[in-house]
Amino acid sequence: MYKPAVKVTQNTWEFLRDPMISPTGFREYDARWKYPDEINLPGITALGLGLGTQMRRRGITPVIAVGNDYRYYSLSIKNAMVVGLIQAGIHVKDIGPAVSPMAYFSQFYLDVPAVAMVTASHNPNGWTGVKMGFDRPLTHGPQEMSELRDIVLNGEGETHFGGRYEFVHGVREAYLKDLVGDFKMTRKMKVVCATGNGTAAAFAPELFERIGVEVVPSHNDLDYTFPNYNPNPEAMEMLHDMASSVKDSGADFALGFDGDGDRCGVVDDEGEEIFADKVGVIMARDLVKIYPGSTFVADVKSTGIFASDPELQRYDAKIDYWKTGHSHMKRRVKELNALAGFEKSGHYFLAEPIGRGYDCGMRVAVEICKLMDRNSNSKMSDLRKALPRTFSTPTMSPYCSDLEKYDVLERIVKKLLSMNEAGEKIADQSIREVVTVNGARVILENGSWGLVRASSNTPNLVVVCESSESDKELRAIFSDINTVIQTEPSVGEYDQTF
Repeated sequence: MYKPAVKVTQNTWEFLRDPMISPTGFREYDARWKYPDEINLPGITALGLGLGTQMRRRGITPVIAVGNDYRYYSLSIKNAMVVGLIQAGIHVKDIGPAVSPMAYFSQFYLDVPAVAMVTASHNPNGWTGVKMGFDRPLTHGPQEMSELRDIVLNGEGETHFGGRYEFVHGVREAYLKDLVGDFKMTRKMKVVCATGNGTAAAFAPELFERIGVEVVPSHNDLDYTFPNYNPNPEAMEMLHDMASSVKDSGADFALGFDGDGDRCGVVDDEGEEIFADKVGVIMARDLVKIYPGSTFVADVKSTGIFASDPELQRYDAKIDYWKTGHSHMKRRVKELNALAGFEKSGHYFLAEPIGRGYDCGMRVAVEICKLMDRNSNSKMSDLRKALPRTFSTPTMSPYCSDLEKYDVLERIVKKLLSMNEAGEKIADQSIREVVTVNGARVILENGSWGLVRASSNTPNLVVVCESSESDKELRAIFSDINTVIQTEPSVGEYDQTF
């Protein structure tokens, strides 16, 4: 009954009855589709049944917390998923509209083993998806997603007695209280709070006020049409808007959040965008003084400063570069018992005793305010300027279809490895090594580097470059790596350049 039909199209009788699910929506660590082009509501119900079946097969206590972001169709998606979960015999605890980290928090607060958060994160309207997990604070990785995909697409979902629904009140307030604790700013700070009209607008301004920060609002009205820009603090459009708000208001810095509130972007008092990996270094420098010898995990898109920074070395910090992706990073932080993990996209994974190990843009915002309170004689720009200077691109994403991107990437990686073996140069520098833990990070003799990998969530490749020398070298690195990328005819236009 629930095996996805092969030929279901929109505006047909079958579309209202039979599951339609594109297999490409089961990604490395999230489920994500264009709705209703790639999945319909019966398909979402089949997904819920499959997730409940997966829980039972794994011996997970049949209780799950569910939430949804602030998009006009997310409630319908969640309700359809809940039907499937109940059919699988799962006790569903609905926490209502939420940011993703509030859903992760609810696992601890309600003491439930599983979570399913309906969100398309920072993707534009028209996308939907689910972030899910069984082993708090972890979320599904490739193995769990592959298992779920097979259950759903093969029609192996099994109904079971005992399913029921419960709406749980008060989780939002408990989440905010947990974030604030007993902290109150001792230093006067004016902060631009940018939410892009997304779900974080229902949390961040109030959170800042509770800790004693003067809020400069920036698109804080909930509006699921996203009338100003898509809330994505990795995109230059949002960062530039945050910078303008800082300059116009004379704020001390700006903090911006993505569509489901698990990422945070930073602009300093001079209106300079600080990419999240550099913010990670600033935070690591501060934290390692409190917790000497700590381990920090950085994703492969992140700056090489983590490995070379004398301040981190001075306090015996240990650095591990790992795969990009919130599930990969959460798992690695837990495996290494690291204090924190940092991703260039703006995901931060703050573990005990600071956080619980999951990515939470609100927790990061509080911790940045605490950092500024501890460094009471410094501006955010001072902390930026204290870092070793590098030149880096934003995260750039040329189009490549979901059906082709991994094969395309494999060929690109082979070409870059061949260049290394042949002794070829990039930007007139010899290649020191090509790290292939996640795509290819080509590291040059002077420590500069360029990365190409496949996006886990969208039909794109991902390209990031950094020079330790100059903007000129940065552009040469990008040019040479892009020349290799463009040998693949199925790679399309970039979403942004620099």
